[in-house]
Amino acid sequence: MSGFVAAGGAGLLPVTPALGAACAVLLAVAALVAGRGGLGHGRAVLRAGLRAAVQLALVALVIAWVVRSLWTSALFVLLMFAVAVRTAGRRVGEGGRSAARWEWAWAAVPIAAGVLPVLLLLAATGLLPAKGITVVPVAGILIGGALTATSLAGRRALDELRSRHGEVEAALALGFEERNARLEVCRAAAATSLVPALDQTRTVGLVTLPGAFVGMLLGGATPVQAGAVQLFVLVALLAVEAVAVTAVLELVGRGLVGAPAGVR
Repeated sequence: MSGFVAAGGAGLLPVTPALGAACAVLLAVAALVAGRGGLGHGRAVLRAGLRAAVQLALVALVIAWVVRSLWTSALFVLLMFAVAVRTAGRRVGEGGRSAARWEWAWAAVPIAAGVLPVLLLLAATGLLPAKGITVVPVAGILIGGALTATSLAGRRALDELRSRHGEVEAALALGFEERNARLEVCRAAAATSLVPALDQTRTVGLVTLPGAFVGMLLGGATPVQAGAVQLFVLVALLAVEAVAVTAVLELVGRGLVGAPAGVR
């Protein structure tokens, strides 16, 4: 559902060697600034860009074959889900105590809790045709949103618990249950994970024209059709991410993921 290439080959950006050169220059600049600018992520930016190029090349080779069958499309969606769980789980565990071997797998709970009900609702109402060409991109958008929300909420909640450990202990001393003591400290920080989705929804059409909207326009859809689809995408992402953040808070509150030593 990207807005950069539409049906019939019409594109917002022409796919030429100049585009590849521009990508290489921008990636180099991003890595240089992130590394030399004191952000400490120069190598991470470079690796992420190179990895994205390789992954997109591979996906471009297999996606046409995958979407021919609903079964292969379902397997591809499961692969996306597994990668999202692994990525979010490892991201949440970074910077904290040494995680148990399979602790990262708890990330499956918020991602599935956010994505699965939306997909089932769309399938039950007939809004999502049982075709790979529609199932794969819609599921990918929702899983991507849940991944982002899970990673941000988990990291922010755990960072807050580590920095405000004394407040957790104080709440326990006052008689709070452990779950409630943790949530009292980290809930507000984790809730800020919804800000990017909220800002995107509030400013759509005024600041940015998202990919689904532009892609449908370039593909020949009317502005009303493109707007309706984009509205669905934004509202669905809000629902998915709100559920994911809530599930992450419950996992953190119960000490199932990333609880730092002394907070458990």
